[in-house]
Order: sequence, then C-alpha cells, then structure tokens
Amino acid sequence: MKTQILIAALFFSGLTAAQQTKDSLKIKNIEAINIKKQVFKKQSDRFIYDVASSPIAKGTNTFNLLKQTPMISSIDGKSLKIMGKSDVVIYINNKKTNMDAEALIEMLKGTPSEDIQKIEVITTPGSEFQVESNEGVINIVMKKKKNDGYNGTLKMNNEQAYYNNPSAGASFNFRKNKWSVNSNFNTGSWTDRERYTLSNGDSTFRNESFGYNSDPNKNVGGSVNIDYELNKNHSLGFTYNMRYNKSFNSILDVTNWENGALTNRTVNNENAQTRNHSFNLNYEIKTDSIGSKLTSNVSYLWFNRNKMSTNESFPLNTDPDNKYSALQQSVPQIINNYAANIDYLKKTAKGNTWLMGVSYNHTNTDNDTRQDKIENGAIINDANQTNHFIYKERILGAYITYERKLSEKFSGKVGTRYEITRSSGEILGKTSFDRNYNNILPYLNLNYAINSDHNLTYSFSSRIRRPRFWELNPSRTYFTPNNYTQNNPFVLASKFYNQEISYMYKNAFFANLSFNYVEDASNQIPLQGSVTGPKKDANGNMVITTTKFLRYIRTNYGNNKQLGLTLGMNKSWFKEIWTTNYSVNLGYNIYSGTVSEDPTSVPVPGQTEVVEPYVINFKNFNVSGNINNNIRLSSNKDWFLGVNYYYGSKVKIESGTLGVRQSFDVSLKKIMGNWTFVAEVYDLFNQNYNSIQGIQPNGTYNNVVNFEYPRILNIGVTYNFGNQKLKKAREIKSANDAIKSRT
Repeated sequence: MKTQILIAALFFSGLTAAQQTKDSLKIKNIEAINIKKQVFKKQSDRFIYDVASSPIAKGTNTFNLLKQTPMISSIDGKSLKIMGKSDVVIYINNKKTNMDAEALIEMLKGTPSEDIQKIEVITTPGSEFQVESNEGVINIVMKKKKNDGYNGTLKMNNEQAYYNNPSAGASFNFRKNKWSVNSNFNTGSWTDRERYTLSNGDSTFRNESFGYNSDPNKNVGGSVNIDYELNKNHSLGFTYNMRYNKSFNSILDVTNWENGALTNRTVNNENAQTRNHSFNLNYEIKTDSIGSKLTSNVSYLWFNRNKMSTNESFPLNTDPDNKYSALQQSVPQIINNYAANIDYLKKTAKGNTWLMGVSYNHTNTDNDTRQDKIENGAIINDANQTNHFIYKERILGAYITYERKLSEKFSGKVGTRYEITRSSGEILGKTSFDRNYNNILPYLNLNYAINSDHNLTYSFSSRIRRPRFWELNPSRTYFTPNNYTQNNPFVLASKFYNQEISYMYKNAFFANLSFNYVEDASNQIPLQGSVTGPKKDANGNMVITTTKFLRYIRTNYGNNKQLGLTLGMNKSWFKEIWTTNYSVNLGYNIYSGTVSEDPTSVPVPGQTEVVEPYVINFKNFNVSGNINNNIRLSSNKDWFLGVNYYYGSKVKIESGTLGVRQSFDVSLKKIMGNWTFVAEVYDLFNQNYNSIQGIQPNGTYNNVVNFEYPRILNIGVTYNFGNQKLKKAREIKSANDAIKSRT
C-alpha cells in the first residue's frame, strides 16, 4: 500500500515512466529495511502491548501470552490479576466476555496466540466499561483477517498435581461471504486436593482441626458465535454459551481437638451440579464512514446450581456427652436474568469521540434452602436454618463519555454513569427488605505526551460493588458443626473511589501510583462467640450448656484506603533472544471498622447468643513482585525457555495476616509447523499457599493454613489446522455481562 501511494504521487508530479520505475525499485528497497515497532506503549487511558511484534507470541496460547504481559500475573495457572487491582474483567475486541470464570480461562488456553494483535491493560476503566469496585480491564484485540475458508485448533492437556487431571478442547472457525461462525468446545476432569489446619480460641480454650478436602469435577463447556452481514452497514449476530459442571462425592474430612484433647471426626460429603446457559442477540448499524455505529443487544441468562451435602461428626473419646451428630442440606440456586442495552459511538471529522448508552437488567434469584438434623435415624427439619429466599433486582443505567485530543501532546476523556438500582429480598415467612439507591459515577482521564520518550496520565473513577448473588443466599457451609461460613442477604453495596497517576519512559519502563478509598467495605469476617441454652445430657436430662462457635460471615465492616505504586519494565535484549517483563508493587493499606453482631442471627427461644466484637483497625505495608523471562534457544525460533518467579510479602487483610507466598515456574516450548508442544512446571517448590493468622485486641485468635498442593506439571499439545488467515466473527457484547460475573 505504501508503494502504491508513493508511485501515484510521483506520477502526478510529472515524472517520466522510466523514472517512476526506477524510483519504485528504490522505494521497494527502502521498504525492505526492518523498522522495529514499539512493542509496549502508553496511549490515552491504557497500556498497549503489541504482541504481534513480540518474540513471545509464537506457538503458545492466549492465557500464557497474558501471563507475559506487563502488569498482569498468574501464580496458579487458573486466574489472572492486574497488579494493584482487586479483580480482572476480560474484554475481547472491546466486548465484555460472557462466560463464567472457569470457562473463560479454558477458552483463553484454547485460543492460539497467533490470533492476537495486541493486549490492552486498562487500570482505570472509563464510564463505557461495565465494571465494579477496583476492577481493571484486559482488552484482547484480535487480528483482522479477510480470507474466506475455515480453520481450527485441537488441544490436549494433562496436569499432574496431587491427582492426574486431563482436559481437551477444540475450536472451529468458518467464514464464507457474509456468514461468519466460530465455536469452541472444552471438556475435562480434575480433582482438587486441599489440606487444612484450623485453630481458634482465646486464653481460656482452643479448638483445632486438621484434615483435607478432595473435590472431583467433570466439566463440559462451549460456545457458538454466528454473525451475518445484512449489507455493508448492517450486521446481525447471535451468541450461545453453556457450561455444565458435576462435582459428586466431594469429601471434607477433619479431625477435631478441644483444649488438646481429641474430640471427634467430621466428614462432609457433598454432591453438586452447575448449569449455565446464556443467549444474546446483537444488531449493529454503521452510521457513517469514519467509524460511528449503533449497537443493541437483548440477552437471557439461566443459572442453576444444586448442592446436597451430609455432615456427620463421630465421637473419638469416651465422654458420654460427646455423641454422634449429623445434618443434611439441600442448597439450590436458580438465577434468571433478562437484559437489554443500546450503545452509540459517534466519531467526528476532527477526531473527537462520543460514547453514550443505556442498559436495563432484571434479575430474579430463587434459593430454597432446606436443612435437617438426623437424630436416631430420623430426619428432623431445622426451621431456623431452612430458608426460602427470593431476591429481585432491577438496574437501569445510562452513560456518556467524551474523548478529545486538545493538542498534539494533550488529550482528555470525561464521562459519567448514572445507575438506578431497585432490589427487594424476602425470606418467606420470616423477614423482607427493600434496597433502593441511585449512583452517579464520574470518570476523568487526562493524558500528556511530554515527548516521544515520556508520557504522563491522571485518571479518576467512581464505582460500586454489588454483592454476588451467592453471597446473599442465607445458607451455611459447614467445616465442623461449630465452624462454618454464613452468607448474608443484608450486605450492602460498597462504594469505590479510584485515582491513578501513570508514567511511561521510552515505551519500556513504567510507574503507576494509585489511591483507592472504599466506603461500606465488605468481606468474609471470622466471628467467634457462644450459644447458651438447654440441652439433653447423656442421661436424657435437660442441662444448661454453652457451645463455642466460629462463624465466617460475609458482611460490611467499615472503610479502607489503599495506596499502591507499581514499577516495571518490558524489554528485549540481545536481538530479542531474551525478553524480560519485570514489575514490583509497593502497597500501603489502612483498614478501619468493627463487626459486633451477626445480622443473620435469629433468636431461638431459651437460647442466648454472644458474639465477640471483631475489630479491623490496622495499617500495613506490603511488597509483591513478578519476574518473567522468555529465552529463545534456537536461531530457527522453535525452542523457547520460560523462567518466571512471583513473590508476595506478608500482608494484613480483613481476616488476619496472610503469610509470604512465592511461586517459581519453568516452561519449555517446541514448535514444529502447526504443532506446539509445551511442558510447564508451576510452583516448583510448593510455596504458593494460604497461611492466615488473625489475633484480636481482646485475645481471641483464628489461624488458617490452606495448602492446595500447588506444584503442577502440565504437558500440552496443540495442533492448528485450516486457513490461518481466516477472519473470525464479530465478538459481540452481551447485555447481561455485568450480571454474569456475580453468579
């Protein structure tokens, strides 16, 4: 294209044909010079990683590519994180993905890296993004290809952790004239293994539990995306996503001690099935030739999870009051969501951009929880823990954003979202509540390109975090009869105010300073207390007893402030033989709040419940770092070695002090034509696990060690077939994307 333009210019300037030919040859010779592209750069409100120009983007998958992207890390092979952010939302071609977390990771692992043009890391998303709290956005931009035909990918993986976990996946893409179809399918079976060490108490008593959890899973998932171009300005699209997960015979087996004496053994057996189906119909109209367009979506989401469990405690001493006890639970959850949205993108001849849109989400959840006691072989309903909870939520939202380039060096983006939330909950026959609130969520981004080597950006955004639907369901999950988690239908939405200053030097070195303030912050809080009331002794006589409990309840507790500084670089050395991606995050957190009661507690006649106040009042400094190295071992670019290391220092969180976490990973990759072979070892030294120590000012303590056997050996084989220059169907934004992340 460059050659054609320059030849045309020479022609119209009056040169002879011979001179044109001579100069054409010169121009072609000039174009043969290899000009190095900017692989990593800052642009307006985002960091851009041009992976198509990077040596690491050969023969791998999108998930591994994201792990090598500046500011992004993964220390478990199952999730992604932007340093300094609470969570990550994945977009593809500026459209939010409409899959649950596990299905999304499988899709990323099955997508060839050669399909990716660039990865955008947006640490402070604008008003047009459907995100919550302090979430960052990863926008994956696919290559644009125009050839008709078909292509696909076949992938097989085998993980060896505590158990052997095989999986397989396939994707198929087809394009012919106005039709585009892409689909993917994945299946696998795995068993998670966890070892627990739990202890809690105070100066007068201590409870200790030791045991393990074995959770087998079978998973099937997939999606179909169909796009039809009615004409050059009108397109119609349909998307269907599904996932089915089966987890039968999940066993939690723990042995319990009280004040150093062996008391009982608790065995929890759980069967669960999860079904997730979503549909989306999309219509897009291009309104001019410079990129303006109107898009509309109508979506439906159906989510169903059935969980049944039996929790038994067997006495292990001769105390006559220490008897066999058992309970069983049925905890179903059904979610129906109906959603629609209209978005308009308007580009002006001067290069300015308007974005505006409206959306509506209507969600109904049905949670009919039943809990029974098993006494002498008889099943007796526990009316206090049996709840039929109905929750309805309606959200009407509107946003507008204006982006303008004020000068060659200075540009800005300003916007706001307005959200109206109407929600109501009812525990049938017990209690009900209404939650109605409106939120104005402003956004501002200012970008100053000082010169070609220096770029400076300031961003501000306001967001809220609504409770996840499963957090609202007032059910319990038991470790032991007196140690359990408790969901809370009364938890409030939290408000987040996020600010950032970003600086980039020579498109290789960057710094990101952030400050986040949270009102009505919520988390899972360990509440200790006691219940005093009548109970039958070994002889059948009624006596007054006091039973200690540890209840992990999800609730609001107060406010927190988080100050973070991320420093990093992305650079290639020795003619791109060695590619480095290093970053370090320095954090300073201030938490303040108190939880002095359990809002879910229902008084039982004849019983008295006392809860020890849980105080969250601390300041904490922490450090984390990520080192990624990719080394090309051959001149043919077909052997690669990866050496990665993650470190996280001790950090105080709401439930206590989280201990040091580390992970050392090694990978070896071989490319043979359309085949790619990968061998990876995650957390070679088994150092990536959770250890939490929580001590309260009144002397109560709660310690948890959760060891998940993190060392994993993974062997993967990928085969790409068909026309690799095929253009995929449009990635379509679903109207209920914001709801799916809360299931």
